[in-house]
Amino acid sequence: MAKRNKKRPQAGAAVVAAPAPSAVPAGKAAAKSKAGLAMFGVGFAGLLALAAYFFIFQDKDLPIHKVEVVRRLPHDSEAYTQGLLFHDGFLYESTGKYGRSSVRKVEVDTGKVVQQYKLNPQLFGEGLALWQNKLIQLTWKAGKALVYDLKEMKPAGEFEYEGDGWGLTCDGKHLIFSNGTDRLVFYDPETFKEVRRIKVQNQDKGLLDLNELEYVRGEIWANVWKSDFIARINPKNGQVLGWLDCSRVHPNRRKDVIDNVLNGIAWDQKQDRIYVTGKLWPYLFEIKIAKQY
Repeated sequence: MAKRNKKRPQAGAAVVAAPAPSAVPAGKAAAKSKAGLAMFGVGFAGLLALAAYFFIFQDKDLPIHKVEVVRRLPHDSEAYTQGLLFHDGFLYESTGKYGRSSVRKVEVDTGKVVQQYKLNPQLFGEGLALWQNKLIQLTWKAGKALVYDLKEMKPAGEFEYEGDGWGLTCDGKHLIFSNGTDRLVFYDPETFKEVRRIKVQNQDKGLLDLNELEYVRGEIWANVWKSDFIARINPKNGQVLGWLDCSRVHPNRRKDVIDNVLNGIAWDQKQDRIYVTGKLWPYLFEIKIAKQY
């Protein structure tokens, strides 16, 4: 999500970004990040990445697992991935950017787009979820969700919501919605009326920038914007259960481009396979959880 002018937490609110591989005191982390910028001339994108790694929670009890790449598969490098899901042997993907947004059906092994609907140029595509025989796609600033017939991939309605739309997934009963804050909202998928909401927390600190979502093995998995980490969230109370470190999944990507970030999680429930990708990434990766550190 090309996020700008996002709402920030009120003064004094405790919020955190994604975790770092090791616990670093905040003051020392800030000093290290500043020194790194001065020494290596890292630009704005580098600053954001450093913030995501250093300004973090300090709890050593939450597990952080590395992930291993099982397969590297082709992916459209022009796709600004905002939402991703797996259904009946295909990936379904929502792409963003004004004038380039789409919803598409994609072959897993080849990356070939076999079906596509392009959005109105004034709309910026966001998160994507499947409910029964319908795809539901959020938009960033328009305050509307677009509904498509799954088979034909043609518009079949829309509904409205307040504020930004970022990520969307489904737990089989509710649509689960993120807007870039530390809140997740559960909606009735038929009426899109709010059922409940939870605050996502690392212990007692709210976790901001929750982006693309996927419901996996009874947990909500969330990309955290600007980071290489996926948060595993308890859907009942919003507590972070642990983290997946995806920093080595695509180590050769251009990190000087602010939008070239991890974003997109899809779960093949029948085969228990996990796929991840990123905005403008030329690859899709099947991954598995490896050892904890």
